[in-house]
Amino acid sequence: MARLTTSPIFEDLRLVDADRLRRLVRMGAYEGHTGGLARGKLQANVVIVPRSFASDFHQFCIRNPKSCPLVGVNRAGSPLIPALGDIDIRTDAPQYNIYHFGELTRQRTDIIDLWRDDFAAFALGSSLTVEAALAEKGVKLRRIGCGKASPKFRTRIKTCRVGSFGGEMVVSMRPISHCDVDRVRAVTARFPHAHGSPIHVGEPTVIGIADLMVPDWGEAVKIMDGEVPVFWASSITAQVALTRAELATSITVSPGHMLITDVDARADAGAFKVY
Repeated sequence: MARLTTSPIFEDLRLVDADRLRRLVRMGAYEGHTGGLARGKLQANVVIVPRSFASDFHQFCIRNPKSCPLVGVNRAGSPLIPALGDIDIRTDAPQYNIYHFGELTRQRTDIIDLWRDDFAAFALGSSLTVEAALAEKGVKLRRIGCGKASPKFRTRIKTCRVGSFGGEMVVSMRPISHCDVDRVRAVTARFPHAHGSPIHVGEPTVIGIADLMVPDWGEAVKIMDGEVPVFWASSITAQVALTRAELATSITVSPGHMLITDVDARADAGAFKVY
């Protein structure tokens, strides 16, 4: 099957349900960004670490719920997280980042041959989950439908450190019309498992961002007249923590290439089974 990478195909995929979309990803037929896809379903980042670090990373998520909202954990050695659906975390994200001693060494479309019986996998809710909900409320997000990753920035906000895991909070940014800011706060507050309401609105230097046109991840988005930058905590915060920890091996999904789950995006945070 040919790989689906162009914008018209991306637009077609917005109509595809979560199960079929995952099957396309699993077959290698789609390797692009997931923002705006699988409307109504929870999207999740995935972080994989050796089990000897699992307890500390689990506590890191618990102490930093805004950045790392924990929605699922695998059982020992299993590549499955049944609470999130018929999912194989080795194949069902469009792209993975592989780290060795904190350095990104390569990217893969699956990690079947890298999987180890001592791996612990954590699923963290993604703010991409709420983009469809915002669109339903009439909030226009210029990157929806373009198949591009929103810009993300390292801030000066420190996370709560646990063991080897710590560092700065990462945020995603979306330009929002001034008249929509209150509506955006209200809508996203209903999704605590997907980072919830924004952590900051307005002047980026307040949280340590020098230039909005130079994101650390994703693509720059210009703020137009009548808009204001709005910032949400991002699960890439976990990626920063992994880099600081310098584990011999760790794996995440690539920014913007989230795991599509079968979980209703509107599910209460308490509905998630975290083993």
